[in-house]
Amino acid sequence: MFDKALHSRGITGEVLLQLLESRLDNIVFRLGIAPTRASARQLVSHCHIVVDGKVVNIPSYTVKPGQLIGVREKSKSLEVVGDALAGFNHSKYPWIEWDQATMTGKYLHQPERADIPENIKEQLIVELYSKN
Repeated sequence: MFDKALHSRGITGEVLLQLLESRLDNIVFRLGIAPTRASARQLVSHCHIVVDGKVVNIPSYTVKPGQLIGVREKSKSLEVVGDALAGFNHSKYPWIEWDQATMTGKYLHQPERADIPENIKEQLIVELYSKN
């Protein structure tokens, strides 16, 4: 992922964070379908998540803007999903939207750096990986 960020247009650290935010497991977590990134990764790996109606079981799958991410029909009754979604604030991430009726989210666009809430010093990561 770092190589892709390094060879992309823009500030390498910001591009890296945008690429990480577009991972399927991260979007499942951000949508509130799973309580943690680890459980989001497991939901994806165990075929509970669909992208544009097709099951995707690769947590690192890169979601493209406009794609729909949802819970597989036979997985909608999972306790972990229901508990995670209960009372989750779906409006806190402006680059995704959630439709409770269909239990699907849409990846609207790549987030701006200012929208990503984690306190990450991405430039330090770039410097670390740039040392050959």
